[in-house]
Order: sequence, then C-alpha cells, then structure tokens
Amino acid sequence: MRVLLIEDDTVLGAGVRDQIKAEGHSVDWVMRLDEAKEYMASASYDLVLLDLMLPDGRGLPFLRELRKRGDVTPVIILTALDQISDRIDGLNAGADDYMVKPFDLSELSARLAAVARRYTGNPNPLVVLGDLEIDLAAKAVRRQGKILPLTAREWVLFEGFVQHPGQILSKAQLEERLYAFDTEVESNTIEVHISRMRKKLGREKIETVRGMGYRLGEA
Repeated sequence: MRVLLIEDDTVLGAGVRDQIKAEGHSVDWVMRLDEAKEYMASASYDLVLLDLMLPDGRGLPFLRELRKRGDVTPVIILTALDQISDRIDGLNAGADDYMVKPFDLSELSARLAAVARRYTGNPNPLVVLGDLEIDLAAKAVRRQGKILPLTAREWVLFEGFVQHPGQILSKAQLEERLYAFDTEVESNTIEVHISRMRKKLGREKIETVRGMGYRLGEA
C-alpha cells in the first residue's frame, strides 16, 4: 500500500513511518495540511493516517472536505484527543478508525491492514485463488499447505494484485509499491519480479494486458 502520514510530532511520526515501511508499504510523511493537500493532488494513496491538531489547522475540516468532494480514501485518525465526543466527531466526519495516542505500533499495523482489507473487498485475511491460499495478515502464500517463498518485494507486488482483483495495475503503479525499499527502481525491475513470481505461483496467476500493465488471473 501507499500511505500518507500527516503528523507533526517528529518522534511519533518517525516511529509510525518506520513501522509502516517495515511492513513493506510505501509512506509519504508530511507535517502540515497544506502539504497533505499537495501530495493528495499529485498521487493516489491507499490510506491516510491523520493527526487532528496540526500547525496550520485542524484535521477534521480537512477530512470533511475530502469526503465532501467524494474522496473515499480510507482514513485512520491518530490523536491525543480521547473523549468519546471526539471519537464520535471523527467517525461522523468520515474516519474509518480512530486511535488515541500513545498507541502500540503493532496495533496500528493490524488496524491499517484491517481497514485496507475492508476497502479492497477482502474483510477476511484469507483469500483463495485457484490452488493458492493467501494469508494477507501473515503475508504468506501456500499451495497444498506448503509456503511459497516470495521475497519481500514479490509479496508487496502480489499483495497489490490481491487487493485490486480484476483491475489492471500499470507498471508505474507497481513501481510505486517498491519505493518503500529505498532502492532505485530500474526500467526492467517490474518485468523481472513478475517473471520470478510466475515461476513460483504459476504463469496464469498474473496476466499481461499489452500496453496497459498486469492483473490478477482468474485461475
């Protein structure tokens, strides 16, 4: 997933950023709402982590504006405001989840994954694709009970296909998923990874749509 983190606390922000990256996701971190608006105007995000008290304003009006213009990007609020009324306001404004600081980073990871599954039509972390059983929570793929050894990069790419069943993912979209590894993405990187994944999973599992990209196969 590509995540936008909007948080002005440098210590917490660094911790959250590192946790998300360790999970194999790509994350952009901004500390102001005006920066967040610029980032969201120029890139597509799978999830937003939103603090409510920022140097240039409150997070709730920002969230309400997102929903008002039809943006359905999942949003998890991260805030020190712990009153029930604050939680109700956040959820009513369109948040998908609400976490009160301080929180455990492993719990954040679990909630992030749960929200992502809801939005991709896979509320159950176990997905069956032909002869493959995919455990989204454990980041594992099995065939007849045997784990198939996907690398971290291969898993990030395959997870993208599972989260967007039937959709064509362009080469650029797949490259974005690899930015979390802080390594240069060469021109043939996606082709190389797709080839290796097909050898492990089965060639029919990832289809090539000529001139457009790749999508998850039906088999």
